[in-house]
Amino acid sequence: MTHKIVPLKPQHHDDVWRIEQAAHAFPWAESLIRNAPNKIAANFVLLVDAKVIGYCFGQNVAGEATLLNIAIDPACQGKGYGKVLLEGFIEALQARDAEEIWLEVRASNTRAYQLYEAIGFNEINRRIGYYPAENGREDALIMTYMIF
Repeated sequence: MTHKIVPLKPQHHDDVWRIEQAAHAFPWAESLIRNAPNKIAANFVLLVDAKVIGYCFGQNVAGEATLLNIAIDPACQGKGYGKVLLEGFIEALQARDAEEIWLEVRASNTRAYQLYEAIGFNEINRRIGYYPAENGREDALIMTYMIF
């Protein structure tokens, strides 16, 4: 299997929207997935054998990057693709002169948290009740990664 990380293009939107709905209990609005990117956008898809199996949305403002959303098709999870995509995102932002990357992750999303930590992200803060949850609200853990 060959994999490649490429900038997100309009022809990827249907696959990204399908994955967004399958991977998240509280998906983004479809309009956010399909909006044309602005000049600070850093949006990518992970292709495996030319098929979209994951994506990430980010932005880079004056050297400070933010990972806004990342997901792997649930049918392809647990195979290391999240790590491949996250490392590709970091490399792409480094090439765009980012100095640090920020993200927020649900406190209950231990698999994602462990991946971020293994790659080198550090938890620096918590936003109480930030995310909607099945029974109310859930905390967001704020993490950062310094690019050297």
